[in-house]
Amino acid sequence: MSKKVTPYKDSDLTKKKQVEQMFDKISGSYDGLNRVISLGTDVKWRKKVVAAVAATNPDSILDIATGTGDLAIQMAPTGASRIVGLDLSQGMLNVGRKKISAKNLDGKIEMIQGDSENLPFEDSSFNAITVAFGVRNFEDLEKGLEEIYRVLKPGGIFVVLETSVPTKFPFRQGYNFYSKTILPSIGKIFSKDKDAYSYLSESAANFPYGAAFNNILSKIGFIDVEDLPQTFGVSTIYIASK
Repeated sequence: MSKKVTPYKDSDLTKKKQVEQMFDKISGSYDGLNRVISLGTDVKWRKKVVAAVAATNPDSILDIATGTGDLAIQMAPTGASRIVGLDLSQGMLNVGRKKISAKNLDGKIEMIQGDSENLPFEDSSFNAITVAFGVRNFEDLEKGLEEIYRVLKPGGIFVVLETSVPTKFPFRQGYNFYSKTILPSIGKIFSKDKDAYSYLSESAANFPYGAAFNNILSKIGFIDVEDLPQTFGVSTIYIASK
């Protein structure tokens, strides 16, 4: 990442604590706001992540930075006997648990508070690990990815869905205007926390997407690394193995 981006520039807290605080603040409006901001396309992107994971017939799935559990819930039909959603924010997890209970999935999905850079699992614990819109929030990106590599079983699949920046005209120019001007304004109206959505757009712009992220994954030890840009490049799905 070209520079360290944090949610609250005047805070003395670590990035990790600021991210936890930010998501606790916006947890109540996060789901609805995501649908508005992405015009519903985030749902389609997650379906592609689920399809990639389901194709491997995993018995155990870990969804890191699970937030309110959208992706973990979508993993239920894969047939995995163990699905765990992990997140720093207790506020987001509380929203997620309500959604899981409403769908009668309490016995299927476990939601736990935890740190992606110090995962509370044994080596080689999961057949599949996913992260949707979360890796750019890691305080130490490589440390977080090393932990994911550690708890992924050999032959397992790792799938990341993350924002990226379009490279072609006019999509790049339109994306920059939207992310810097419109997105923070929408965030302020809906969540009363303009800093949070300014951070989300700024962190996306500074994330090492595409080939740069592929190279980091390969450096950690992941193999069969590929990136699949989505919707003109505003997001990218990365698939790798161990």
